[in-house]
Amino acid sequence: MADEGVPTVPTLTLVTGDPFYRLQRAVGLIPRQGLGVRRRAVFYALVTWLPLAIWAVVMHRAVPGTVPEPLLQHFGIHVRCLLAIPLFIVAEAVVDAVFPRQLAYFVTSGLVTDEVRPAFERVLSRTRRLRDSWVVWVLLAGLAAASTLTTGTPTPLHEVEWSAAGGAPAFGFGGDWYRFVSRPLYALLGLAWIWRLLLTGILLSRLARLDLSLVPTHPDRAGGLGFLEWIPIAFSVVAFAVSAVISSRLAHEVLYHGMQLTELRIPAAVLVGALLIILLAPLLPFTRPLGLLRRRAMYEYGDLVGRHGRSVHARWILGRGHVDADLLGAAELGPVIDTISMYDSVMSMRPTPIGKRAIIAIVLAVGLPLLPVVAMEVPLKEVLLKLLGALV
Repeated sequence: MADEGVPTVPTLTLVTGDPFYRLQRAVGLIPRQGLGVRRRAVFYALVTWLPLAIWAVVMHRAVPGTVPEPLLQHFGIHVRCLLAIPLFIVAEAVVDAVFPRQLAYFVTSGLVTDEVRPAFERVLSRTRRLRDSWVVWVLLAGLAAASTLTTGTPTPLHEVEWSAAGGAPAFGFGGDWYRFVSRPLYALLGLAWIWRLLLTGILLSRLARLDLSLVPTHPDRAGGLGFLEWIPIAFSVVAFAVSAVISSRLAHEVLYHGMQLTELRIPAAVLVGALLIILLAPLLPFTRPLGLLRRRAMYEYGDLVGRHGRSVHARWILGRGHVDADLLGAAELGPVIDTISMYDSVMSMRPTPIGKRAIIAIVLAVGLPLLPVVAMEVPLKEVLLKLLGALV
């Protein structure tokens, strides 16, 4: 049943209908109605975490005093299984709620005219075929499975050393469960979001090449495309999950391996910068049409303001009777100050649909998981004040 808030126009979802969605629905994880977010989040969290946790407790490898670095101290495992994986599932509902509305708005807002609509529908159809490709998902599954190759001997994954018996290179059941079930599943869900972000970029780049009916004086200062910044905002849930996993590993290094706060500055800056670029990149294809629109409108509206101003000057300063009466009396132009405001709107157009709201949302999503790590050496109050100052 369609959402009553979504207009009945051609649109597209990133999750519903893809091969992974169909597979989960076939095995009963996804119900006939909805995405089954709560059911799947709990299921995946328990499947990835509970078996290895039970084994660690039974084998006395869960808490300090039994092995040098027990399971409890490896925050990355717990955050991956109990926070990041459920958030990857929650993000599906968030993105599937936002994405179709943004695409539908291309039509309802008039950006896609009747003449352009067939091309718009073809773009959606091509993207839908890409989304539903089994080849892509087989490749993603292969890459996720390959992640197990980085967790074996002779360089065992540090996070599962607690499961090795007496320092032996062989892992116990808990370590193997993490290596062959938990970590690959996390990798698959993460790779799925990389693919969906890439798919978003492909879709938006194709839409940017259409003859959209952009408005240079639109108050969003993006030709009417300002609504698109809600797409990276929706993806910020994924950014939070990724940042939480990386931050949990850094916290382990600070607490148990003597990493200093000064050593975190570069990794933290790289993390924030990289995720900002990755999440905002799909909107960059609109830079060209917005740039062309601004340059063209600068001359067109400059000419309009000039003709309007000269008519006002001729009538009220020079006292001439023969002026452009139609131009002076045009209700849509209004007084001189209104025509100047239109020109100012053109000159203040942004080069992309990226706004401050999207940037703040992503920075907060990436930065919040880092706060507990920083707070291990710096008072949290001081950290929050500095962060607030940077945002304001």
